[in-house]
Amino acid sequence: MTMAETIKTQNPTPEFSRTLKVSSLNNTADFEFDEVPTENETDEMATLFDVVSIRKMRFAGSISPHEDAGWLLEGKLGATVSQNCVVTLERVRTRLDLDVRRIFTPMADPDENEITLDASHNDELEPLGKEIDLGLVAMEALVLAIPEYPRVEGAELPESVFSPPDTADIEGEAPKAFASLAALKEKLSNPDE
Repeated sequence: MTMAETIKTQNPTPEFSRTLKVSSLNNTADFEFDEVPTENETDEMATLFDVVSIRKMRFAGSISPHEDAGWLLEGKLGATVSQNCVVTLERVRTRLDLDVRRIFTPMADPDENEITLDASHNDELEPLGKEIDLGLVAMEALVLAIPEYPRVEGAELPESVFSPPDTADIEGEAPKAFASLAALKEKLSNPDE
């Protein structure tokens, strides 16, 4: 199942949907598109993708005839995504400018939603149905490009040192957390001191 199918399965009316009937395409000419989601659509996508916001999103390109009744979609997707830094929780803005390419291929059985692929699997292949959803293609490309662990410049996680409680550090002293626990244990076991 492709990412676009997963998104559509979760919600039959995707947050950003721009369907194009394949029957309306001309098999001798390119179809140009330029899609910009509404503010409400970008807010819904931000919620779905668990980011603070998505702004300045635009998906433009063309769909052209491609071998044996298939269609080739080539486009540019741009968006600015705001997230919280995983280290400092400060706002991180990332500008994404992506080349998007999909090849929509007719299925052997129109009632079947699978394409049988060989070892040379091409992740650009999509099953060709009665419609091509430009918004869904854009959502799929965007969610795959969003940074998983955004960080503000220079932010680094502090180095953590993990030691068993009975080991000593370089100076021969027990690690601080365990030293405090050992002192508390000693005090509780010897209340007369």
